[in-house]
Amino acid sequence: MAINATKPMLQAPHWPTPWLSSSRTYLLGSSFLPRSSSCFPHKKIAVAYGNRRRRFLPAMASATSKDRMLVFVPPHPLIKHWVSVLRNEETPCAVFKNAMAELGRLLIYEASRDWLPTISGEIQTPMGVASVEFIDPREPVVVIPILRAGLALIEHASSILPATRTYHLGFKRDETTLLPSLYWSNLPQKFSEGTRVLLVDPMLATGGTIVAAIDLLKDRGVKNRQIKIVSAIAAPPALQKLSLQFPGVHVYTGIIDPEVNEEGFIIPGLGDAGDRIFGTIDQDS
Repeated sequence: MAINATKPMLQAPHWPTPWLSSSRTYLLGSSFLPRSSSCFPHKKIAVAYGNRRRRFLPAMASATSKDRMLVFVPPHPLIKHWVSVLRNEETPCAVFKNAMAELGRLLIYEASRDWLPTISGEIQTPMGVASVEFIDPREPVVVIPILRAGLALIEHASSILPATRTYHLGFKRDETTLLPSLYWSNLPQKFSEGTRVLLVDPMLATGGTIVAAIDLLKDRGVKNRQIKIVSAIAAPPALQKLSLQFPGVHVYTGIIDPEVNEEGFIIPGLGDAGDRIFGTIDQDS
């Protein structure tokens, strides 16, 4: 599909794609990041492109890979494609939900790289003996979607990860204060030592919800370096909070947008992910 860079409107194969402004972003590797580093004034955050890490923020204190929060924006063209489908305001609910699930599949795949416990051995093939390596089923990855939009992002998790255990967290955000309140949790009182946790929240905007969720995990014995966050879109306020409060956490996101507005929505973002997944956009009108 040819794209004319001089026109603000991009034509998608089946439905129109809205104009996307990049006037307040710049390209670092494959990641769109805020033009001003003042969005992250205190701590160093690294953004990884493929197997390379590029530091783009000034350091206020010395840091190593173990004590900083890292953000990964995988450069796969399919990730860019599904993010673009999600952004389009004309994308139907069913297509939006499928796009979120496909994006989740790719991001979970990337997040699980070099992270899953394995067991080695030998098996008999029809032609001989082969050395093999399997994911260890005795150490399932804990997958925790934040309701309700997180459900779509983890739809394919069980098809990617051979051994999982799924819990759920539900938060409601006050539209005035933008502070989250917990309305549902089936987390155990304690996680076993070394438990790997995949925490899934499609939108990392103000950071209030994701911080509250990690606090619940830490209260149950999960360490920062055992947590990986998967999100469709992230913004500076949430990443700054994670960097300040949870060094060692890794974030895997489809794209980083430049700002959050007064209502707590990511700009340009993709709107309310939950409403667009479940078709409840106009329920109060």
